[in-house]
Amino acid sequence: MKILHTSDWHLGHSLKGFDRHFEHQCFLDWLLAQLREQDVDALLVTGDIFDNANPSAAAQKQLYRFLQAAREAAPNLRVVMIAGNHDSPGRLEAPSPLLDLFDTTVVGQTGRNGAGEIDLEALIVPLHDRKGVRRAWCLAVPFLRPGDVPRVETDGDTYLAGVDALYRDALQQVLLKRQAGEAILAMGHCHLDGSAVSADSERRIVVGGLEALSVAMFDKHIAYAALGHLHLPQSVGGREWVRYSGSPLPLSFSEIEYPHQVVVLEIEGEAVKSIDSVRVPRAVDLLRLPSRPAPLPEVLAQLEQWTAAEPDFPDERWPYLEVRVLFDAPEPGARAAIEAALAGKAVRLAAIDVSYARGQRAADEDAGSLLGDLSRLQPDDVLQRHYQNQYGSALPDELLQAFQTLLLETEDEA
Repeated sequence: MKILHTSDWHLGHSLKGFDRHFEHQCFLDWLLAQLREQDVDALLVTGDIFDNANPSAAAQKQLYRFLQAAREAAPNLRVVMIAGNHDSPGRLEAPSPLLDLFDTTVVGQTGRNGAGEIDLEALIVPLHDRKGVRRAWCLAVPFLRPGDVPRVETDGDTYLAGVDALYRDALQQVLLKRQAGEAILAMGHCHLDGSAVSADSERRIVVGGLEALSVAMFDKHIAYAALGHLHLPQSVGGREWVRYSGSPLPLSFSEIEYPHQVVVLEIEGEAVKSIDSVRVPRAVDLLRLPSRPAPLPEVLAQLEQWTAAEPDFPDERWPYLEVRVLFDAPEPGARAAIEAALAGKAVRLAAIDVSYARGQRAADEDAGSLLGDLSRLQPDDVLQRHYQNQYGSALPDELLQAFQTLLLETEDEA
């Protein structure tokens, strides 16, 4: 049986104000081709299907049209999707009665049975091959909030103990059901200890003061753990069978070098026979110029000499550009100068990354004293210290007055 694992689509995502519907459609079209070419039996999507809990109508149509097309491309395909921390569990589960017609199971959250206990049966999905023979069982566990896990008496972290207990109890249910030769797979949307994160685009999951869960949650009986949340593809804890597939496209400029991919695995009996990564082609490039922040005159000279794609290149394929500039002090005309240097070039200016020659050094020097008395500072004190750290000079009176006016207006509205 062949299974494709993908995650963190973030449909509806925008990059610095630029809509990415075209790029997501390119990925979904490519994914459809992979389902056919790889002859896939089951598709596992491990959370963050949408970029936010209230996705646009266009993003939702994009998902459901894909599921319809996938059904047509692979009539025997089984799809299992779980909610991530960006998704609305209820919104994702709402069309389940219709999605059942496409052999698509969606698990947004854990439910309770009549006895008030976690409904483990709702998290267990049997997987059949195209001949209708059951080949595997899937523990479809979505992103877990404190109310989604059983209460466990422990001297340690109650949330971690609850998550561990949920996986363990679900696994025990499956072990009672499965027959010899049937594999067990697990799905999860979480941050495992020892994994690498993206600094800019992955929302930290901190529950009860705990950010990372233990990879030991995944018992030796589990043949493959399909994970979502982290955008960098990786295995965890030296276990090749515990994997984040990563996001299919870069969601920030810090992810430019990520090897965006999906994972295709083949199971034989109770074990995984092979695990392969398939790179996702990038429909639109993300560029950073220069490679390191440089003074504005150097940046402008490089931009003027830089040759982008031809202007008649389709607009939706124009690359996104982040310009990296090093300042000694604020330069109000910098953006206009950068835009002028890029005039007529087939590129979308998505961001200007500003660094200050003194700012970081000053911030390092003042960090200790600032943290010590932060709780006693007023909002305008914080602004004045930040401005001093960044620019090496006192906050101008007109900026302070404007800030105080905005602060009063905000307090009145509250």
